[in-house]
Amino acid sequence: MAFDWHSESLSRDTPVTQDYRNTQNVRRFMTEQCGPAFKFDRDFMAWIRNDSAKTLGDVADEWQRRHGNTA
Repeated sequence: MAFDWHSESLSRDTPVTQDYRNTQNVRRFMTEQCGPAFKFDRDFMAWIRNDSAKTLGDVADEWQRRHGNTA
């Protein structure tokens, strides 16, 4: 069964899988990790889906690196 990105509990250790989706659940998690300024953009979404192994913690860290945040 595929991971349900809409309703599963998310953590920094959640792996980004082939069936990854930018859901409201993911947005809530990322806003908690990165602060209220968090938003997806095309370049960032392409990086998330670039087929390299990563977790949601890696995704949050990369967003913060790109935006000069340490939230």
